[in-house]
Parts: sequence; structure tokens; C-alpha cells
Amino acid sequence: MQDALQEIKRGADELLIEAELVERLKSGRPLRIKAGFDPTAPDLHLGHTVLLNKLRQFQELGHQVIFLIGDFTGMIGDPTGKNATRPPLTREAVVENAKTYREQVFRILDPAKTEVRFNSEWMEKLGAAGMVRLAATHTVARMLERDDFHKRYTSQQPIAIHEFLYPLIQGYDSVELRADVEIGGTDQKFNLLMGRELQKHHGQPPQCVLTMPLLEGLDGVNKMSKSLGNYVGINEPPREIFGKLMSVSDELMWRYIHLLSFEPLATIEGWKRQVAEGANPRDVKVRFAQEIVTRFHGRAAAEEALAEFEARFQRGALPDDMPELSLAGVDGALAVPQLLKLAGLVPSTSEAIRQIAAGGVRLDGERVVDKGASVPAGATVVAQVGKRKFARVTVV
Repeated sequence: MQDALQEIKRGADELLIEAELVERLKSGRPLRIKAGFDPTAPDLHLGHTVLLNKLRQFQELGHQVIFLIGDFTGMIGDPTGKNATRPPLTREAVVENAKTYREQVFRILDPAKTEVRFNSEWMEKLGAAGMVRLAATHTVARMLERDDFHKRYTSQQPIAIHEFLYPLIQGYDSVELRADVEIGGTDQKFNLLMGRELQKHHGQPPQCVLTMPLLEGLDGVNKMSKSLGNYVGINEPPREIFGKLMSVSDELMWRYIHLLSFEPLATIEGWKRQVAEGANPRDVKVRFAQEIVTRFHGRAAAEEALAEFEARFQRGALPDDMPELSLAGVDGALAVPQLLKLAGLVPSTSEAIRQIAAGGVRLDGERVVDKGASVPAGATVVAQVGKRKFARVTVV
């Protein structure tokens, strides 16, 4: 059982309460593992898969996973954590996004060990009287303990009454599903603990809570997000996934591997030792990028992506000691001529334009032909001028 516990805790930020989970594991019965997803975006990226991978681990240990689509809560709108209210979705948008979620999650989860549920099943039956009873279980003071609510209250920013219902409904989902464990990001801790409180209120054993880190995007700074352009989508073409993962910094590479790889921990520690002893971290990135591409597109696609990458980059003799820079964009992007100048690859933007016209500028191995091209914020590119000038640039 210790091996199972170690696998469960792998990559996790916090487990509450570990002793309770140990007792449930000792029972030998399959546990009910819940994770909720509001269908606010139709495409999954690697940040989403941190939770999905943990659900998969539970399935491999013999437990039952509940993939909860918050179609009811999606129409309320969860606070974003950015001191603002998230706009609610229409029923049509929720239904369309939920369909896409279902199509994508089974690339990771085992359908035979997965219940796909919608919280509208019970919330629409609860009615106004039931909602009032639910709201009566907690005080406004308790709700203001949630960090983003507290910040908005103290800075006199508006908080709509319906926003207080969101954590209550998420907690009530655990009651209806009789969850043994709920998994969520570290930003969801308040809501996850609400499930424990409401289960106690309804006479159920309180669920254990497992929080997972929020995965940084390719920029290494912000949470992975499609809106920031720093994401790796699981539906992207193999060459895009492979190239993006090869572009991450050597430091960020280890965080991605710990949170996303299915390789045994002993294998990963072996890679770390090899790099510490002088091995090229690029070789580790290649193994990891192949693993991820294989997961979503198959081994043949991964081999093809590797061959293409080698043709574009390694045969072009990318230097191991190229400078790595973070450059500020303007209005969400940085023009290529300005990028080349700020990276020290050309003395001026006029020289950059001349090099582009002469065919001497490449980004990620692709020749730049448009002098008006730009790189979006959140993206990392290998910029090349001529045959010998290189820089890995992240636009922030």
C-alpha cells in the first residue's frame, strides 16, 4: 500500500488528510475519485492533463474516476482568481464545450473506469428552496476567507451574490457523488475543502483532498493558458507539440517531466544524475517530447516529429551555449526586426529588415519572409541570423 500512496502523492502539492486516505486504501474497496471541469474552453492543453494524469494513476491502482463536467456551475461563472467575475456561459456554449471535453479526455482516461457526470443532474432538481438551504450552511465571513474574495472585498471591488454559490455547489457535488477523494489545482483548495464540510453536514465521511500544482506555460512564468498563447494543446500537430516542448528552458523541463511524464521516478532521477554529470539536457527533452507526442498521436508520429526536428535544428548545428533571453512585447507581441535587435543578433532594425529580405533570418528553423512578422507574448522561439548567430527568446 505504501507504493500506491507514493504514486498518489507523486507530483502533488498537498494531501489532506493523509491518514484518512490510508484508512480508505486499507479497506480494499475501489475509491470514488472526483475531479470537476467547467467547460469554459473547448480544447485541452497539457496544463489540464496534470489533473487527468493523476486520475489515470488512480484508475491504474484500481479506483473509479468521476469526470464531472460542471455544466450547471459553468453557467454561473467561477471567480477567475484575478479579482474579477468570470462571465457565465450560455447553455449552448456549455453543451458544445462539454462534447469536446468528452472526446478528448479518453485519450488519457480508461472509459471502462470512468463515470462522466454533469452536475445539472442534481442541481436542477434542487430548486430554489434547496439552494437556500445549501446557502444557509455557511456564513459570508467564511466565504470571505477565500483569497480572491478577500482581496476583492478589501479593495472594494464588487462581488456578486451568485459567486458565493459556486464553492457551495462544487462542495455539494461531492455529497451527491459520495466522493472519497477530490482532486483539483492549488487555486481550488477552498472549494475542495468545502466538499469536506458539506459531506460532514450530510452525515457522510469527508472526502480527502489532493491539490496539484498549476503548470506554468512555455514562458515559465504564467499559468499555461490558451489566451496567453503559452500553451501546448493535446490536439496540436505532432511537430508543434514536439517543437514547443523542445523550446522550454532546461530548468522548466524538469517541472514538466515531473508533472506530465509517466516514466518511473527512478528513471527521472537517473536522467537528472546524467545531466548533472555532463549529459546534454536536450537528450532528455527529446525523450520527454517523444513520450508526449506518442501519448496523443502515436509512436509513428513521434518518430516522424523527431526526424523532422533533427532535420530542422540539429543538422543545422544549434549551439549548446546560445543566449536565452526574455524580451517584453508591445500589445501582446514583439515584431521580429525589434526582437533581433534586442537579442543582439543585428545592430539595428534596418539591418534586421535587410537580413529578412535576403533570406538570412529563421525562427525555429523556418525562414522569415515577412518583415512585418511578430512573435506573440508567451511564445519561445530560436532566432537565427545567418549561419552562426542564435538566441532562444521568450516574449513576455
